[in-house]
Amino acid sequence: MNAVEPISVFITTFNNARTLPACLESVKWADEVVVLDSYSTDETPAIAQRYGCKFLQHKFLGYGPQKQLALENTAHRWALLLDADEALSPALIDEIQDLRARGFDADGYEIPRQEQMFWRMSSPKVRMNGFLRLFDKRRGRVSDMPVHAAPKVEGRIKWLKHPFYHYAETSLHVKVEKINAYSTGLVADKVKRRFRPSPWKMALYLPYAFLRSYLFKRNFLNGWGGFIGSVTMSYYAFLKYAKLYEYAQFQRYGQSLMPEGAPPPPPPPSVPL
Repeated sequence: MNAVEPISVFITTFNNARTLPACLESVKWADEVVVLDSYSTDETPAIAQRYGCKFLQHKFLGYGPQKQLALENTAHRWALLLDADEALSPALIDEIQDLRARGFDADGYEIPRQEQMFWRMSSPKVRMNGFLRLFDKRRGRVSDMPVHAAPKVEGRIKWLKHPFYHYAETSLHVKVEKINAYSTGLVADKVKRRFRPSPWKMALYLPYAFLRSYLFKRNFLNGWGGFIGSVTMSYYAFLKYAKLYEYAQFQRYGQSLMPEGAPPPPPPPSVPL
């Protein structure tokens, strides 16, 4: 009988005292938990140390590089990435334990994520997005995307059945703040990859994004929370293209469309104006 393959969990943190206990409680079974912190000022370090984690601190390098640094500090071949506002469901824990008892049969595994939707947890009947979180670190690394950094694995990828939870969308205020910051952060990446701004894509993608979220992903099952969430997600899709178009217009016209002597606009964060 083969020995059970050990698993390292790696987590990056910054002021996550509200959600970190639930996250760490769900991975107490793991052989190692590495927490890489960006010098939190709340109880995050004390919580990590109370759970017996391997606790490290480093200045924030960006989402991708920070997660990669945490991965490089893990001891075992198999690694599981979690954000500090995520937690494994009990059914997923059992599925992972059964999988490693039988032996891993792929190089990485995508896992469905069940989202908090403001005042409720999303219905399990909604079509969930899958995220590659459990993988053989010899075959992959974390991407250097400025916002949605994730592991990239060369090899065979399979899906797990049961979800992990995401306790992030605690209010509409938090949601709008996040999509504003994320959409700005993605502009620099799109410029780097020479995406061409299109006013038509900006105009047409918004209704498509709403329909995809509300109907195709079945967010209507979440009641008015699903409607609000789908509207804000379509707004996020709109902002990504609108901010890229705005960047292109600043590059093209500069101050020429403003009155002489008008003060220049401040550049948005992370955008190389």
